[in-house]
Amino acid sequence: MAHLLVIGGGVAGLATALLAARRGHTAEVFERDARAPGTALDRDFFDWRRPGVPQAAQPHVLLGAARAVLRGELPDVHAEMLRLGARERHELDWFDERPPARPGDEDLVLLQARRIVLESALTTALRAEPGAVVRYGEPVTGLTAAGGAQPGITGVSTPGGAYAGDLVVDAGGRRGGSAPLLAAVGCRPATVERHRTGLAYFCRWYRLPDGVDEGPRRPWTVTGGAFAGCAVFPSDNRVFAVTVFAHTGDPTRAALRDPAVFEAAARAFPPGAAWLGLGAEPLSAVLATAGLDNRWSPLADGRGPVVSGMVPVGDALAHTNPTLAQGTSLALWAADRVTRTAHRDPGSPGFAAGYHGWALRTLKPWFDFQAGADAAVGERLAAGAGTDAGAGDGAVGTGQAGAAGGRVPGGRPVRADRVRDAAALFECALEDPVVMRARARVRHLAEPPARAYADPAVRAAVARWLAERPGWAPHAVGPDRARWEELTASAAPSPQPAPPSTSARS
Repeated sequence: MAHLLVIGGGVAGLATALLAARRGHTAEVFERDARAPGTALDRDFFDWRRPGVPQAAQPHVLLGAARAVLRGELPDVHAEMLRLGARERHELDWFDERPPARPGDEDLVLLQARRIVLESALTTALRAEPGAVVRYGEPVTGLTAAGGAQPGITGVSTPGGAYAGDLVVDAGGRRGGSAPLLAAVGCRPATVERHRTGLAYFCRWYRLPDGVDEGPRRPWTVTGGAFAGCAVFPSDNRVFAVTVFAHTGDPTRAALRDPAVFEAAARAFPPGAAWLGLGAEPLSAVLATAGLDNRWSPLADGRGPVVSGMVPVGDALAHTNPTLAQGTSLALWAADRVTRTAHRDPGSPGFAAGYHGWALRTLKPWFDFQAGADAAVGERLAAGAGTDAGAGDGAVGTGQAGAAGGRVPGGRPVRADRVRDAAALFECALEDPVVMRARARVRHLAEPPARAYADPAVRAAVARWLAERPGWAPHAVGPDRARWEELTASAAPSPQPAPPSTSARS
């Protein structure tokens, strides 16, 4: 049995503590926020200011990989999410008649819910575990370590005192700030790989009208144009989010903070028009987020782990841009791995090396896939916006101040033929169940793209689709640039009205 000290009480930290307790270990979670999630979802979601977790108010969706961990290891958490209003949607329900089932199809299911639903379900389950405790309002301010060539972390300190443990789990997120704590105990700096996305997101939350339990199944909920795009995120309890995204260098993006401009822009894309056309009630102001990157922070360098007795999970290890919704899945995979192996001398250098090797094999390929996908989107939007502020070059830096970057890992440019092939595969998938299944397996982290898309049946289907469309080229969906500039200039940015009161949303 091991005693885990978990830095951070977000999704990754709560899941790590809960899985540890279920597997016979004990855990203490240290969370700087003094408030715990409850079951008053709208109040917690809309009224809780969480400056340390800015992504908490942004759309979330759980992929099949995350759902599989919940169903397999934490079935009560999965059931509680459904009780709280989470919805499930199978990817193959895109077709009017679902194709005959094949092995693995059971994992191609989206679990649609706001982040607060998962946090509330995890918190409820953790409160019932005698082997776990969450110390709210008690941030970690220091680490204790045993000396040596490679420091070994043996505990943490907080304003409330010092705590000893067998393993410290850094679940503090991308803003957790563990680097200076490690430097203070003599750790050499870890290597941080960072890729700028060049993307800015503008999101607004809505609720479907009374009597309307579901939005439209079509059009597809993500549409990308030459310089901007729109995504719709169906969620729990008839709530959904509309997101408009553009390049951070686009001079029109600031206007999207105005609710009237935002809605006009969103309605110019098929998903936004379909969902907003239902007469949904706005629940929030327009929430903006930018400066996002994909960042790999493994507490290691070219020589291997820089510390023993401490491992990162969640965004503290692999922070991924939300375009592919990978974050929660990668976090749950890491929490599962740590707690499955915590009985194997967790404070030893061997444990740190084993975890690092697992992360490189299991998580890093999906991180690289995300970085490459974002590079293609960022460069396309930059070109369409007429700005030179492209996605930038991939970079590897030392410590938290690692260099900026963007393209694909290694700085390789995104080839035009690969962009065309990806667009053709996407369009073909909307018509062909074989291709849709392959695309869904990649989306849900069930199979890497190199293997899924190399399937002869998939290659043949895409080849037939292209042969039937000689001269086909990817086309932008949504307004042209002249119309976009007209829409974003249609109203001057103004102070946003206060969202409806919590009681009106309950």
